[in-house]
Formats: sequence, C-alpha cells, structure tokens
Amino acid sequence: MRRENLSALNQARNQRQACVLITDLGSGEQELLAEDLVQQTAATANPLHEHARQALISDECLRVSHDGRELFIQPFNPPLRLVIIGAVHIAQYLADFAHRCDFEVYIIDPRQAFANNERFPEARLLNAWPDEALRELPPDPRTAVVSLAHDPKLDDPGLGRALNSPAFYIGALGSRKTAAARNQRLAEAGFTPDRVAAIHGPAGLPIGAASPAEIAISILAEVIKTMRHTGRA
Repeated sequence: MRRENLSALNQARNQRQACVLITDLGSGEQELLAEDLVQQTAATANPLHEHARQALISDECLRVSHDGRELFIQPFNPPLRLVIIGAVHIAQYLADFAHRCDFEVYIIDPRQAFANNERFPEARLLNAWPDEALRELPPDPRTAVVSLAHDPKLDDPGLGRALNSPAFYIGALGSRKTAAARNQRLAEAGFTPDRVAAIHGPAGLPIGAASPAEIAISILAEVIKTMRHTGRA
C-alpha cells in the first residue's frame, strides 16, 4: 500500500470514517475512496462504486472485473460500537457478550459505584450523564445504543441524543407500560411518532428471556439482527 493511502486510511480510522481500497490486480495501482464519495457516485450508476458500496455493506472483500481489469475491493469499516446506558446487572452480561462479538463497548452511568472497571473490565467507562456523554461520543451508523437504566433521568436524555443520530439500533429496557410512558415523554419533548417508533422497546427478541443473562442475549441478538438487515456489517 502506498504511503499516502496508508496515511489516509489511518486518518479515516481515527475519525471512524468508512472507506474502500480498490487495487488493480494487473498493474498494482490503488485508489482509496471515502464512503461519502462511494455513496454519491454509486447513486449515479457508477458500476465500480456500486461494487464498492456493496463491499462496505457486506464488510467483505470483493474481486470484480471492470473495463477489462481485475480489481480487488477491500472495505475498511469502523469497528461496531455498542453504547450501554445504565451500569445495571444486565449490562454486565451484555457488555461481555458484545465484546466477544467484536463490538467496542461503552458504559454510560454517572454513578461510579456501578460503572467501574471491576464490574466492566472490557468496556470503556463514561461516568457522566447520558446526554453529556453522547455529546462527546456521538452515535454514528456503526453504533447501537441500548438504555438499561429504567430511570427517566438517565433513559430520556440518552435516548433523545440517540434519536437525533444515525445509530443503526436504539433500544430501551422496560415493560410495555414503561415504554408507553417513555414514548409519551419523548413526544412531549418534540420527537415525532415515527422517530419515537424507532426505539426497540422493550429491547430484545421475544425469546421468553427471564434471567439477566438471557435478557442480555435477547438484546444482543436483536442488535445483530438489525445490523444485518440494515447493512451495517
């Protein structure tokens, strides 16, 4: 890889920007394309950039023939990220399972007695209020946000930030009654019914989960299902 491409790739990684490296297998020539350029040109029916877009969606390399050339298309997506609001017992299992599935895991909770390295050894901790934390850690299209606090003081500010972001998954714990009350508060805060409906609540696939570990499995399964269906991996 040419030095300028490697430098641009490292910069994109640091900024969590997706890009695609296209290599001509005959000549060795390479071109690095940013995701916004790929999306823009794919929309104008550029066949090569449509292949590049598909590589980003599938997160898999492609070998294609284009204009008499054999090309290797390599996607570089930012790591998947799971942001958990509320350092509760379920969050411990969810953080562990998500880490094993190669998510970068963040725990947001201003209560340091709950959000600490002993309880969350593999996660990055943000001991701040959710709206403040998500201002510093804005969700992007490779981010899932799950609120487990079951406390409006933590749930609502975090979900509000998430709803104003391109996060591919937004979920919240709680009964249907709790979800209805939460949705009403968000509607009163100015969110449209369509936007509020983007929240998966109660979070998790309906598998009859009962224990904290089972609930965590159901939530992560729904995150992964949503990720695959929306083409974020």
